[in-house]
Amino acid sequence: MPTEKQTEISRQAKRLLKPGEKPTLKTLSRLSGMAVATVSRALSDAPDISDATKKKIRQIANDVGYVPNRAGVRLRTGRTNVIALVLAAEADILNHTAKLITSISEELQSTPFHLIVKPQLPGEDPLRAIRYFVETGSADGIIINQTTAEDTRVAYMLKKGFPFVTHGRTNWPDQHPFFDYDNEQLARQALQHLYDLGRRRILLVLPPQNQCYSQHLRTGAMDTAHKLGLELRFNEGVTANSSITVLREYLTGKLRDDPVIDAICGSSPASAMAGAAAAEANGLKVGKDIDILGKETIPFLKEFRPGIITAHEDVSRAGHFLTKAVIQAIRNPEKWPMQGIDIPSSDLFKY
Repeated sequence: MPTEKQTEISRQAKRLLKPGEKPTLKTLSRLSGMAVATVSRALSDAPDISDATKKKIRQIANDVGYVPNRAGVRLRTGRTNVIALVLAAEADILNHTAKLITSISEELQSTPFHLIVKPQLPGEDPLRAIRYFVETGSADGIIINQTTAEDTRVAYMLKKGFPFVTHGRTNWPDQHPFFDYDNEQLARQALQHLYDLGRRRILLVLPPQNQCYSQHLRTGAMDTAHKLGLELRFNEGVTANSSITVLREYLTGKLRDDPVIDAICGSSPASAMAGAAAAEANGLKVGKDIDILGKETIPFLKEFRPGIITAHEDVSRAGHFLTKAVIQAIRNPEKWPMQGIDIPSSDLFKY
């Protein structure tokens, strides 16, 4: 919230703006009483400008509707002040994408950078959008998700020396910035929890096998199943990213053909919702005859079916970290890349 002093400065700025005047750096200089160079550096988040000055300039700029001339910025700095978020347009990202975009946008508010979002359509060459941003120079940095072990997008940007960050790991964890959720540990805790509930024959619904986090989930699940003596089944022909309709039909048939399954462990809201619907279609009561476990980023699964067991992933934390990491990669490429892993809490399922 702005202070009373900041609010008064904003009021004065609005009064001093001439009718029909299109705000420029000179306008902000006149309204703030600071040199044009100071105003420009404040808006560019220069490290030698105090936070108080930056806040004052940005407040005035927001109040009078100042919009930087992108062409001019690019001529002066060689930068676009644009960060591109390239997201896979999968059916199941219904509550994941909004949270991620919001948190990235929040982190960018105090910077000169702006966000553009480019969906990657099913079947589209994953390198197409990346090449466009890199070769046209229409973004200063890129954020990508759903990484694979030897991701061609990552290999391409590493070769080009282009700033980027990944939501997920690759086989080159020492060469680029990333943020990831510890899905291996999640799988361990999930199967342990289901074991404690008396479940022994568990169906896992994993993301596409080429994605790193799917491999991490599989590793954690198989190790824990071996330790506890659990029988595991894995999804075939569908993935956790499939539509709810496709998943429901698959899981309904799977429970009918393999009636000893006593738990479904899904890695997405869609797989949990489909699992609950499939269980009921087979006359099973969720939480009594069968347990359904799903991962979500916005808590709503228990509203859908109170008996569903949920694991929460803090995508907001990921968004803020990814934004800081890509900005560092843009501004300070010589620094060691920022890297973070969100580890599930020990009481993940105790609520």
